[in-house]
Amino acid sequence: MSTKPEFRPTQSLPRAPRRVEILDTILRDGSQMEGMSLSVDDKLRVAEQLDHLGVTYIEGGWPGANPKDDDFFTRVARELKLKTSKLVAFGATRKPNAKVGTDPTLARLLEVGTETVCIVGKSWDYHVTEALRTSLKEARAMAGESVAYLSKHDRKVLFDAEHFFDGYRANPGFALSVVQACVEAGVDTVVLCDTNGGTLPHEISRIVAEVVETLGTSAKVGIHTHNDGGVAVANALAGVGAGARHVQGCVNGYGERTGNANLATLIPNLTLKMGITTIPANRLERLTPVARYIGEIVNRTMDPQQPYVGISAFTHKAGLHTSAIARRKDSYEHVSPDLVGNGTRFVVSELSGKSTVELKAKELGLALGSDELSVALDRLKELEHAGYHFETADGSLELLLREATGWKQDFFKVESFEVRTELGATVTPELVSRWPGGLSTEAVIKVHVGDERLVEVAEGNGPVNALDGALRKALGKHYKDLSQLHLTDYRVRVVDTSRGTGAITRVLIDSTDGESTWSTIGVSENIIEASWYALVDSIVYGLLVQSGKVSRRAPGKVQSKRGTK
Repeated sequence: MSTKPEFRPTQSLPRAPRRVEILDTILRDGSQMEGMSLSVDDKLRVAEQLDHLGVTYIEGGWPGANPKDDDFFTRVARELKLKTSKLVAFGATRKPNAKVGTDPTLARLLEVGTETVCIVGKSWDYHVTEALRTSLKEARAMAGESVAYLSKHDRKVLFDAEHFFDGYRANPGFALSVVQACVEAGVDTVVLCDTNGGTLPHEISRIVAEVVETLGTSAKVGIHTHNDGGVAVANALAGVGAGARHVQGCVNGYGERTGNANLATLIPNLTLKMGITTIPANRLERLTPVARYIGEIVNRTMDPQQPYVGISAFTHKAGLHTSAIARRKDSYEHVSPDLVGNGTRFVVSELSGKSTVELKAKELGLALGSDELSVALDRLKELEHAGYHFETADGSLELLLREATGWKQDFFKVESFEVRTELGATVTPELVSRWPGGLSTEAVIKVHVGDERLVEVAEGNGPVNALDGALRKALGKHYKDLSQLHLTDYRVRVVDTSRGTGAITRVLIDSTDGESTWSTIGVSENIIEASWYALVDSIVYGLLVQSGKVSRRAPGKVQSKRGTK
């Protein structure tokens, strides 16, 4: 009997440290991402989650740069008691030809009172002469004197050597001299920054190794990478393999342009693959819920295929994979998803075989016989050919599997529905595009609940909203808890774009009752009909949940002193 080889963390990198510090910069560098705008409350909630995860440092922002960052540093001291992480205030070296004692940026860094500060300085001669318009000697002095001044005031200093890798390739003597000036001034960590994100892993490895060898034990070397070349995580791993003991990035890879190194990928790679300590013991399982919670706070949709923490990271679709996993779970998973707080999922599609459908049914608590599985699989493939996509519609999928057993929903029976949209009498056609409020939509629904025939009318801000209102009015007389069900998202996709406005449309509706969440789907050439199918499935599934006939599937929650999400 063959066995899977025991996984052992990589130990073949002699320069790799046993432990690295993790600095998350979502609140500073990460928030420069296009379309991201964090309130002070948002920043406090993100900081709390990073502390819950257990990163070493949280870079809170640039005090003095804007009122929001000033307010954050004021409030964090009295509202948020960090248990694991240390808050870092960010700034820059003194200005050219100025005095450290009168520099406003350095003064503000001292005023906020954080034990650790991070300052950025130039290490590329091109930027010194063209951007700063000063001499290389003055640039070295700016870095060294600023570090010395902050160290003299009992601050632990991190120095971000901006554009270090570009600078090292162009003029290694100058780039190293800036770093050495900081070391002589008492810096704790010199962070080598791939600011433009264009360096490749083999270059990172070589340059970091040379810097580590040059500095010896006089200061820690850190790595800060950007993803412009698509290798930010690989570059950070290469840096640690070459001796870096401090890593900067953002959970979920937020940041300017294409983002910073993704700590949600870096941390498990360092810990599980390289055997390097990153966050406190037993915290790694918090990674997925923290990453997803932060995604909600910053209002950015999580990439479902994000390694380790994405909803698809341990999701299996092909029949070959799922049948193998049914026997040995680790046969198609590089690590156990439980280690990072994620879980195995099975999705079904036209590619699925009986084993996949059977696994999914068991996951949902349904026992289907061989004939019932065949019926379900045939129906599934028929509907997917018509444009359905059950991977993203768990609610509709469960209803389909139940119907394969002969189950029919008996909550209500639809006789007919009608939707009418009219242009307001006081609005001319020329003004419709400017004043959409002039359109009124009304839906009429006729349904049977038991022996009672119900007819209801409702207006809405569109046909789907009007249909939803009319159906709820009709059913609400018999199902009092229906008001607890809410639609949280409505999405439309054109399946066949070549047919223009006559194309088949796919409608997906996300719903919740406050505890469980589910998604349903409808497909038709008529967008109202497609919406109706998805809407009815949503209501039927919600009534099943409330009746206790299906198991609740609640989203992961992260406890927060500022509320539970």
